[in-house]
Amino acid sequence: MTLSRRTLLTGAIGAAAALPLLAVPARAATHTVAISGMAFAPADLAIAVGDSVTWTNEDGAPHTATSDSGAFDTGRLRRGDSATVTFSAAGTFAYFCAVHPSMKGTITVA
Repeated sequence: MTLSRRTLLTGAIGAAAALPLLAVPARAATHTVAISGMAFAPADLAIAVGDSVTWTNEDGAPHTATSDSGAFDTGRLRRGDSATVTFSAAGTFAYFCAVHPSMKGTITVA
């Protein structure tokens, strides 16, 4: 085998070996939002398409995480309750607590 043919073959093998790495989708992540002190923490969160957000109520009062657009609603969460929403599309999702509408947050999905 000549040097140029060996180099070409080695380059082709290296490129072929890299293909499976490129084809593997990124793993979805789960992010957490605490509901504490009558606020969402963090109030603004940036995530990737396919990621999930879990809200956990740490307050004594019931709360919700309800999308302004109706895209999601955790339902009423009592102290210690959690709810998870998976975001399958890009966009900005403003939300609030239906029990305490002054509590607001935003999920930005890119």
